Amino acid sequence: MILGEVRSLPSTGLHPVLQEALTLALTARPQEKTPGRVELRGDDIFMNVMTFTTQFPAEKKAELHEQYIDIQLLLSGEERIQFGVMGSARQCETFHAEEDYQLCNEITDKQSVTLQPGMFAVFMPGEPHKPGCAIREPGEIKKVVVKVRASLLDA
Repeated sequence: MILGEVRSLPSTGLHPVLQEALTLALTARPQEKTPGRVELRGDDIFMNVMTFTTQFPAEKKAELHEQYIDIQLLLSGEERIQFGVMGSARQCETFHAEEDYQLCNEITDKQSVTLQPGMFAVFMPGEPHKPGCAIREPGEIKKVVVKVRASLLDA
């Protein structure tokens, strides 16, 4: 997991592909978009704009991906994301290859991070994460999840 802020993007030390993906997403002005998928570079880099009410962590499941890196960028509200290291997901359901996700009921030795608007968290394939968790009480948030094909980092 990598944590950063948009305002310091040039100095975050992110891989150039991840920095490009965030730059493409920000240039697309996600705060003005309605919820849905926005293609940035076809199926290699795209973003999902979403608005929803956060939930208590016990009401949510963690997610895993194999093919895509998730860049979770908060636009408004506040959100806690629970996460773990690779191999820490437990009680996992069937993997959905078409949508590149697997839901899991537990993360052993989980950690958490709190995002404020303008902050982002990067989750690599295999790193379980449970986004959209309430901090004190459920609240409305708007966020973007930038999906980056992991193989792009090998190029």
